[in-house]
Amino acid sequence: MLEFWDMSSSTLETFPNPRGERDYEIHIQCPEFTSVCPMTGLPDFGEIRITYVPDTRCVELKSLKYYLVEFRNKGIFYEQVTNQILDDLVELLQPRRMTVVGDFSVRGGIKTTVKAEYTGRGQRVEGPGLRA
Repeated sequence: MLEFWDMSSSTLETFPNPRGERDYEIHIQCPEFTSVCPMTGLPDFGEIRITYVPDTRCVELKSLKYYLVEFRNKGIFYEQVTNQILDDLVELLQPRRMTVVGDFSVRGGIKTTVKAEYTGRGQRVEGPGLRA
């Protein structure tokens, strides 16, 4: 049976930012992201792109990989999964800025891309489907 929107960020780990005095951008791509449609139970495929400017901590990539793999058996909509990843990473890292893009494969003749942004401490960009 599929779990619905119940994610844990317990697998995520960090390490100290080696150049905390400088703004620099980290870009991470997960081109083989999978989750499950909560309506049909069918797999969803796509790419997750994470871009952030770290403050004091950076995400450790192996732990991020395992965290993203946890979504393979989760019934979750595109919009929710993109925002969940952003929320979990912002809570963990407290970055200066972060953007998460879920670029999902065509299904039923429709291609969907979801972009969620964090623009600073306690700030989120509002847009369709996003609430501050």
